[in-house]
Parts: sequence; C-alpha cells; structure tokens
Amino acid sequence: MNQIKRLFDIDPWKLHTSTLAIDDRRLQESLTSTGNGYMGMRGNFEEQYSGDHHLGTYLAGVWYPDKTRVGWWKNGYPEYFGKVINAVNFLAMDISINGQLLDLATIPPEDFYLELDMQTGILRRSFTVTIDDATVAFEFERFLSIVHQQLAAIRVNATVISGEAQLVITSKLDNLVQNEDSNYDERFWQEVAHEVSPTISTLTARTVENPFGVEQFVVTSGMNHSQESDQLAEHELMVEQTFSQHLNESESWTLDKFVVIVTSRDIPEEQQEKAVHDLFAEFGCDFEAHKQAQIKAWAKRWELADVVIEGDDEAQQGIRFNLFQLFSTYYGEDERLNIGPKGFTGEKYGGATYWDTEAYAVPLYLALADPSVTENLLKYRYNQLPQAFFNASQQGLKGALYPMVTFTGVECHNEWEITFEEIHRNGAIAYAIYNYTNYTGDEQYLKEKGLEVLVAIARFWADRVHYSKRNQCYMIHGVTGPNEYENNINNNWYTNTLAKWVLTYALENYLKFEEEVDFTISQEEQEKWLDIIEHMYLPQDEELGIFVQHDTFLDKDLMPVAELDSSQLPLNQNWSWDHILRSCFIKQADVLQGIYFFGDHYSLEEKQRNFDFYEPMTVHESSLSPSIHAILAAELGMEEKAIEMYERTARLDLDNYNNDTEDGLHITSMTGSWLAIVQGFAQMKTDNGQLSFAPFLPTKWTSYAFHINYRGRLIAINVTSDQVTFEKLSGEPLDFTVYGQSYLLEDTLNVPLTK
Repeated sequence: MNQIKRLFDIDPWKLHTSTLAIDDRRLQESLTSTGNGYMGMRGNFEEQYSGDHHLGTYLAGVWYPDKTRVGWWKNGYPEYFGKVINAVNFLAMDISINGQLLDLATIPPEDFYLELDMQTGILRRSFTVTIDDATVAFEFERFLSIVHQQLAAIRVNATVISGEAQLVITSKLDNLVQNEDSNYDERFWQEVAHEVSPTISTLTARTVENPFGVEQFVVTSGMNHSQESDQLAEHELMVEQTFSQHLNESESWTLDKFVVIVTSRDIPEEQQEKAVHDLFAEFGCDFEAHKQAQIKAWAKRWELADVVIEGDDEAQQGIRFNLFQLFSTYYGEDERLNIGPKGFTGEKYGGATYWDTEAYAVPLYLALADPSVTENLLKYRYNQLPQAFFNASQQGLKGALYPMVTFTGVECHNEWEITFEEIHRNGAIAYAIYNYTNYTGDEQYLKEKGLEVLVAIARFWADRVHYSKRNQCYMIHGVTGPNEYENNINNNWYTNTLAKWVLTYALENYLKFEEEVDFTISQEEQEKWLDIIEHMYLPQDEELGIFVQHDTFLDKDLMPVAELDSSQLPLNQNWSWDHILRSCFIKQADVLQGIYFFGDHYSLEEKQRNFDFYEPMTVHESSLSPSIHAILAAELGMEEKAIEMYERTARLDLDNYNNDTEDGLHITSMTGSWLAIVQGFAQMKTDNGQLSFAPFLPTKWTSYAFHINYRGRLIAINVTSDQVTFEKLSGEPLDFTVYGQSYLLEDTLNVPLTK
C-alpha cells in the first residue's frame, strides 16, 4: 500500500489542524477547497503568502481554448485543448501591521488553527503574530453562498493582545492571475472596465481572443464592505479599497467583505455592472444573516444526503468530506454544466467533462437528489448530440462519438491514445440513460430524448467494428480500455461488451417505441446490428474461466502487485511509460468495470474468478478504481478487501493515497465512497427495476445509516449489529427484497442482519 499523508485531525464533521503545512501547502489548499456550484476556490489565504502554493479561483463554465500542441500532427486531432482558467482573485487582501506586510511564509504564526466545517461549508482560520512590540490575533471566516450563488462572504477580525497596532487592509479584486499550466507569462484576461468607489467597486474582464471561434467570456466582479474605504486605487486588471484602524491593547476590529460575481453565460456584458449593483441591493451586506442562511441550506442538503457511521470516525470523516465536495461542485441547478474531475479545486484535466459523470456520479445523484438533477446531466449530453456527430465524422465514422474531454460537446483533448482510442466512454453515455430509466421507472426521457442518443451511439459502434473473415466474428481494434496503462490494444473485452450491449439496448427500445419516435432504422440496418450482436467477439479463456482484458493480455509476464517493491509505487511517478505499457499492471477496473455495470448478467462464480485474477494485478492508481473493487468484493463476501477498498476511496484525498492531491481533489471519484457503502456494504441493487438489499456490517463499525430517493419514495436504511431497519418516510408502499426474500415496505420494517 502507498504511504499515506494525513494533514488534518480526525473529526466526524470537520477538517481541522493546528499546523501550517508550509512544505505541503498545496495539499492543504486542495483539501480546504470550497465551492457552490457556480464558483469555487482552493483554500488560499486572504492575505499575501510568498511560500510555495497554488492560487486558484474558478467559475463554472468559464474556460479557454488553447492551441493543440503535439510533436506529430495526426488527421483527426482537435484544433484546441480546452482548459479551465484561473479567474479573479476576489479574496485578496494585503494586511499590514505597523507598516509590515503580513506573510505567514516569513512571519511564523503562533496558535495557528485551520478548519473546514463540512456541515456548513464555512472555512475558518486563526493565528497570532508578533511584529515589533505588537501582538495581534487574527480570525478569518468565509463561505461561498449556496443560497445566493453569485455571493461570497469574508470576515476578518483582528484583536491586539499586547502593544498597539496600526492596521491597514487593502482589499482587492485581482484579475492579474495566471494558470499553473500556462506558458511563461501567458495570460487569459484583458480588462474591459472598472469602477472604484468608497462603497461598491467593480472590475470587468474578458477572456483574450482565440482563433477557434469559441466565445469570449466576460466576467464582472464587485466588492462591498462593512465600512467605507479610506483610499481607492486602480491598476491593470485590479481595483483596490484600503481600510485603516489604530488599535490599542485589547481592542478589536472586524471587516466584512462581500463579493458578487456575474458572467456572460447568464448576463450580457453591457448589463453586468448594473447587475452587480442590483444583486448587492437584493442580497444585502449582513454577514451573520448570510451565514445563518448558509447553515440552514446546508442542513437541508445533509438531511437527505448524510451517511452516518458509528464506530469509525475515519470512515465517517471520509464519506462526509466526499459528499461535501461533490455537492459544492454540482447540485444540478444548471443543465449546461457537468462535473469536472477536479471541480473547482485545480486545473489538472482542464476542468472539463469526462465519462466519470455517467459511470460514477449518476447513481449517487439518482439516490440523493431529485430526479431532475440526473435528468439535467442527461440533457447536457443530449444537447451536445450534434457535436458528437461532428466528433465521429472527424474520424471518418458514422453516428455519434461523445468526447473524452469537453466543455461544449466538441472533443478538446490532444492525447491520441486517450482521445481517439478510449472510445468505451461512448458506452457509458448510453449506460447512464439505461441507469436513469431503470432506477426511476420513468420512460419519458428515454422516449423523448434518450433513444435518439442511443441510436446515434449504436450507429457509431456498428461502423467502428470490423468483420474478421478468419475468425468469423466482429472485432474492435486499436482501442484503450479503462486501463490506461495499455494503449492501442485489440478487442478490449469491456469495450466490445459495451458495444454489443448498446446495439442490443438501442434496438430493443426502438422496436418498443417505434410508433412514438420521428426517426427510423431501416430493416437492413436492424439486420446488420443483429448480426453484430450475435457475432461480437468477446475474448475469454476457458481454462482460467475468465474474460480476457484484451487479445494479448495473457502473453504478458503476469505477477501480482504484492511482488513489487513498494518504493516503485505509484508506477506513474516511478516507471517510464514504456515500462508501464509492457507490464501486466492495471490502473483501474477494466474487465471488472463491465462486470459491475452488468452484474445481473454474470454468475457469482464468474465474478469471483475474474476478481481473483485481475484485482491482484491492479495498482488502483486511478481514483475511480477502489470503489468498483469494494462493491464487487462486498458481493463476493470478501469483507476485508471490501473495507480496504472503501477506506482507499473514502480517504483517497484526505490521506493523499496517490501522492497527487496537491493538484486538486478527485471530485468525480468521490462518489465511490458512497457507492462502496450503498451498493457494496448494503448491496443495494436495482436489477430489472427491482430494488433489493443484502447488507453486512463492517467489523469496525457499530452501525451505518443512509437515505435514498427511489421511484417517488424516500427511504431511510439503518444497519446495526443485529438488524436492518427500513423506514419509508414518504411515498407509496414498495415491494422490494432483502436477502432474497420479498417484503412490502408500508411504514417501518425490521429484518435480522444476515452474517
């Protein structure tokens, strides 16, 4: 197992520490990131910090198309690489004490304390510094409002412990920012306008021009404070308001800063400055009132979403941290948005949309939010169907190819083996439609929009396969499966399985709703699909009794990860790419991903043989990997392995398992901890529209409890050492099964725990 790095104390509802992690400041910043679905930021300090860190503030849907740069241009490459861009730093405050600038990298603080309250979304920090003869205690408190998404609130309190201090705070809107991944001094913003006044000051900036016809975004930020400023200043891409206060011993000063952000995604450029003023008038500048509204709004979210674990505070902290960060990133309000793998916490992966959403996030949002939230995720892809046709045509193929990485639906990733070989993501888009329909029982979306997407994806697969005359079957060559530690392979079992399933599911539903849709699939095309379905090559080995990951996988030098020296892990940080590609080691669930998706298609014996073969060779260096293994291990009765994998997915970032959290959190994979508990430990399944459970209680836990929304019912599930309690909180009675036995849930049902 990789060595873990834990920066925060264990607490069921909070991340807190009394250590300023100067050597791990980037990691600390990632872990204390906050967001509200509209905007978000890393856990940066308000005041200047000259030590190594990563300054990052990001706005949902605001990005830039950067020119694709490759050594050898291949036909079909996208013209640009999409990237999230660092936006206005509205936290910025220069704080000086008796003329000396406050900087915790050069002035060691005493009594340092940092806390992220996951129950309320409030970030707090406090410390004491001594400069000359003045000792001053500072307290910072801030949050991004989930009640008013354009609003951020920051409070600074200073108290002189001894001596006297002349305090000066220069509060800024600073758009003179850069990306970590930009070239040299490359900047992405140009100033449009600004306004400075003792009360509300504003700054309007536009993204620089691009040669690809992608819209330029315009953002206006405004700041207001709890008192009028003494002095005003303006610079390139920056406005400032300065506040001064002389404090004697035991005296305190509090300054509240309120920020409003609007973007051209919602408000035209010429209306933005007025909109900022109007929103300040609407919201008001009462820090305590906004804080109480924030606390109340988060309490409502937790009322449904919380997973309560008794007996294991590490596990409890892990699941709550992941749920908090997920809902800080996306809560379904805007169908134009999706869930980026890093959310608002960093720039890696370009801040764009991946297949992670459909494969890993949809099941959680189905259970923990209104069905409209998941439907918005599906609409996001439906609305981008024309771009998916374009992506396929760029490769000379029919049908629709959904992008690996996108902001608009057009592919904007420039690694060939990822972008054009990892086509299995097309199947995940289709699977999400099935998952939604099967879970909710509502076929309306399937008929009105989903079937059109399914047929377009099916046509892609029908064109992408080729017929092998020698083997008399259909094959798919030149792909990368979920295991990205192998590229340009032939007949990835998972990819071929998905292709066959999509053709089957699309055709079945077309025939079911043929009279209700406004498009046709010719008889000739239907017969072609049926032929592919019947003769698709799915590699397997009868002697081992397994599905073979791809044609030549068994020719590798097969060995378990346990035989590697632990100093070699993570492989991607220690081995050359050539070494990784030739090895047998698996980055994440590949064959097992397919078994997870289509669990009702395979016997327990088939699942066990494949798990026993592939898991020992899996290094879990994708954040998406542990949850799938936890779910399958739980089903197979491998409790120790299931718990190990749960702990890895639940605390992946909190314990920095893969030594990469300093770049940002693994947002989409955070669903894995919930999936591991609900689909793993509780064995919740919805095979063929039938809800079922078969819970077990992990050894270290004394109980666990969660809620689910299911087909108009709200159900509470509580698992203790001797029984499982199901309580229907709303909705009609429900037929379901527990440990294979049928029950009718009318009110409350207690079932003995099977051990």
